[in-house]
Amino acid sequence: MLKKNYSKTGRSCRVTFKVDDINGDSVAVLGEWNSWDESSNPLKKRKDGTFSTTVSLEAGRDYRFRYLVDGEHWINEVESDSEVVNNFGTTDCVVAV
Repeated sequence: MLKKNYSKTGRSCRVTFKVDDINGDSVAVLGEWNSWDESSNPLKKRKDGTFSTTVSLEAGRDYRFRYLVDGEHWINEVESDSEVVNNFGTTDCVVAV
């Protein structure tokens, strides 16, 4: 799930990334804003079993991203704004802010 909250000026957007029904111990969101760095945006496990984190992004552009579960398995966001094929023959999610 993606949730977007724009700043009053509209120059930035706080995007909350939330993942349900994951069979894993850790989840991270990797994307263009963090140079696909696994350690930059880990999702926190909540009491209800979901994982989530919030990232501030510059508004007015699209960002590719994916989730990495347990450092091994890539999953996509079913509610992303769109998807594009990447250089590895799979798809990246896109969040438009």
